[in-house]
Amino acid sequence: MADGDVYGRVVHVTHAYLGPAAERFVERQVRSHLKKEPEAVTGSDLARLIDWMKVAVSLLTDDQQIIESYVEQLKRLAADAAGSHSVRASRRLSSQGQ
Repeated sequence: MADGDVYGRVVHVTHAYLGPAAERFVERQVRSHLKKEPEAVTGSDLARLIDWMKVAVSLLTDDQQIIESYVEQLKRLAADAAGSHSVRASRRLSSQGQ
């Protein structure tokens, strides 16, 4: 996953839980807690963002199953982002070694 895709993927996952409020919710979390523009979010930001989003969603619902399901989806996204980053870094290193 390219870093530019991270914000869109987070919004996509969040939409399943918050519907049309997802983009505004994610944007607010990114700007408030990461102090970044949403488009600048990278895979390395996800762990911190997920922590904040878990807190925020916990204020919206007491249903622990929904909260944990949402967090699990976001963690899978973070793992995917980390894996993609590792693959790109490996390719970059191997192309430099040629």
